[in-house]
Amino acid sequence: MRFGKQQSEGKALLETSEILFRGEFRLKIPFSTIKSAKPVDGELHLQTAGGLAVFHLGAASEKWCEKILHPKSRIEKLGVKPGAKVALLGEFDAEFLRELGSLTRTVNNGKAASDAEWIFFAADSKGDLRSLSKISKSIQGAAALWIVYPKGQKHITENDVLAAAARPA
Repeated sequence: MRFGKQQSEGKALLETSEILFRGEFRLKIPFSTIKSAKPVDGELHLQTAGGLAVFHLGAASEKWCEKILHPKSRIEKLGVKPGAKVALLGEFDAEFLRELGSLTRTVNNGKAASDAEWIFFAADSKGDLRSLSKISKSIQGAAALWIVYPKGQKHITENDVLAAAARPA
């Protein structure tokens, strides 16, 4: 890897929104700071706000470039395929709805339709989690249920969600 006057062998990691490099020096390049990216003869050339970063990746350079230039949305990372039948229960932020709408138009808002492949349930409080029993009874086939809740809050935690999901229907 080369960055400015620094050069080192090491390990490069392609994360969700950044590239990390660990070698004789460390480097963190958020995707948001990349001005251009292109694969060149087995190297990945990234023009960043801090200068040119060159990663020697071999054949992987093209794949990395594609992932940097066209990162998957949250919805795609969850595995929702284009045209999937989705049910939304509760209130979701506008960005989540935009991502979902760009992938599928088959969205049932407010009811878990029997043919839904994906059910997203927004729980803002422990009280909301009481609905899980009713929701789980309406699920048919191999539908996936994702419980969306605010992270970093004391009034509803991951443990609350896990406990509610583990309760028998």
